[in-house]
Amino acid sequence: MDGTILSSAAAAERVWGAWAQRHGLIPAEFLPTMHGKRGVDTISQLGLPGVDPIEEAASIERAEIEDVDGVVAIPGAQEFLAALPSDNWAIVTSSSKALALRRLEAAGLAVPRFMVTGEDVKIGKPNPQGYLLGAERLGVAPSGCLVFEDVEAGVKAGIAAGSAVVIIEHAGHKLETAANYSIPDYTGIAPVIRADRSISIAEKS
Repeated sequence: MDGTILSSAAAAERVWGAWAQRHGLIPAEFLPTMHGKRGVDTISQLGLPGVDPIEEAASIERAEIEDVDGVVAIPGAQEFLAALPSDNWAIVTSSSKALALRRLEAAGLAVPRFMVTGEDVKIGKPNPQGYLLGAERLGVAPSGCLVFEDVEAGVKAGIAAGSAVVIIEHAGHKLETAANYSIPDYTGIAPVIRADRSISIAEKS
């Protein structure tokens, strides 16, 4: 969701940057490491003494729900998603459900029929659990899914799930893991719905 169909980096980095400063971290060094992962996982991995990752993640979530200034749809995303059958796509996000719904609303994007959020998994990205659950809810094999991602943890999760992965470059994250395909945004592509309800992606002429 974040970085793949909507842009929330500015809001997220305002909240997380302030949190990092309060805990003696250097925001410029810390912020690139927190995208695409559950907040509780990001904080746990830091191993900060005297910090409860669950409490801190909940506090950050509340701040992110309040701050959606600058959250907008990625170019072409609204039209692309509207062209998809509602039972053929899902959001798999590290965000909580409350935050996901708030950001979708702010970006003017519809809530999908199927959604997997941070509360639905025991282990977050780069573990593939979220994408495996997303495929299960769609009723298809993970190998029959196309994952759209923008960050390293997400790309690794999609590949580990056995899905093909498209990188959305709009957020500008630096990635080390190669994917099957990369596009700047959705303005140059469109879904093609086949008679059997399967979908392929075509470049616009």
